[in-house]
Amino acid sequence: MILDYLAKARKDPPLAAAAIIVALGVLALAIVYFFQYVLLIAPCPLCLEQRIAYYVCVPLAALLWLGAGNHASPKVLIAGFVVIAGVMLWNAGLSVYHAGVEWKLWVGPTDCSGPIDKFGSVTNMLNQLQRISLVRCDDASWRFLGISLAGWDVPLSLTLAAVAAWGAKASLALRSR
Repeated sequence: MILDYLAKARKDPPLAAAAIIVALGVLALAIVYFFQYVLLIAPCPLCLEQRIAYYVCVPLAALLWLGAGNHASPKVLIAGFVVIAGVMLWNAGLSVYHAGVEWKLWVGPTDCSGPIDKFGSVTNMLNQLQRISLVRCDDASWRFLGISLAGWDVPLSLTLAAVAAWGAKASLALRSR
């Protein structure tokens, strides 16, 4: 079965690239939801922001998978893969930023990692308290091999960007045929 899929991937790289992005993206979301709902590790605001890339790229890759399987225009495939690559590169940057906040290399957003100061008026203080997250962005709740989930998202996002670039390049080759 795997050998059949690899043979098909060689014949239709855009189809394979889209399938890989869907599979890895769904796996990543399943893992973070497992941590959130089974292990009861609440995500911080930056964690939630990192998920947006997967919410965009997984459905787009699923559409590209369908399109590649039904001989969609190479221009459409190229555009979709370029969007995925760009979003995943942005997400890799966000993940680096988040991991740096966790390692205290730089200051994170004040609503989830900074002190509450400059209260000002009572109304201002109440507004600040309503925006504060109880889950801190500068405290990694879980690590594997010393790397947090934000840290692990960097190579995953870069891998998905590379797979999307491969899919775009393969779609470009289809266009020139």
